Amino acid sequence: MEKELHEQYEYARRRLRQKKRLYYHFVFFTLISIFLFTAHRFFDIGIDTNWSTWIIIVWLFVFTLHFIKVFITDRFMNKYWERDQIDRLVALQQKKIAQLQSKVEENNSK
Repeated sequence: MEKELHEQYEYARRRLRQKKRLYYHFVFFTLISIFLFTAHRFFDIGIDTNWSTWIIIVWLFVFTLHFIKVFITDRFMNKYWERDQIDRLVALQQKKIAQLQSKVEENNSK
């Protein structure tokens, strides 16, 4: 029981760390995006293309991938999901083995 409680605690710590990093990423993304936009629009830093917009779009894409990883992928396909899938597959294999054994025994008894 203590091992299971410790695993739950470690999982909660890991999830909290992931969310904390995502929030830092969002704040950093927002501040740097405002800075890039301001530098490009008001101070005419750089060439005449919309370089700041492209940087912000690419970074937004990376942030979206980070968000999906933290709140969708890792939330559902974590260690517990893997363990449940392995248990389900092992149970299916054992059921098939039992069926094959019963067929072999039936054939041998005839």
